[in-house]
Amino acid sequence: MLQPKRTKFRKAHKGRIKGNAKGGTALTFGAFGLKATTPERVTSRQIEAARRVITRHMKRAGRVWIRIFPDVPVSKKPTEIRMGKGKGSPEYWACRVKPGRIMFEVDGVPANVAHEALKLAAAKLPVQTRVVSRIGDQD
Repeated sequence: MLQPKRTKFRKAHKGRIKGNAKGGTALTFGAFGLKATTPERVTSRQIEAARRVITRHMKRAGRVWIRIFPDVPVSKKPTEIRMGKGKGSPEYWACRVKPGRIMFEVDGVPANVAHEALKLAAAKLPVQTRVVSRIGDQD
């Protein structure tokens, strides 16, 4: 699973995901992509699950690019612990995804295979998405 090798700080604030994506909104590598339409935190496990679904459906043909990286540590307090006593320890890594962000790109496979693979991957993610292509936007 994806996670940073080292970070400046061990814990991060939760924050809010406001506005649209500033960069990463256009297809750069592949012919088809999965674009987020709602803001949400995507965990490294969800990214890995989506990647596995895409590669399995494409039968390891073509190429897959992951355009997001989980760099935000999400902390959690253990169960049955009383309130107070500071912030919990980092539990997993997540990526803050804004609307308009391309999350995955695919190339080297027919349009119908790419479209279906990205739709299956979208089912594994907590964000609402749409499949986009170089030719034009598709549902």
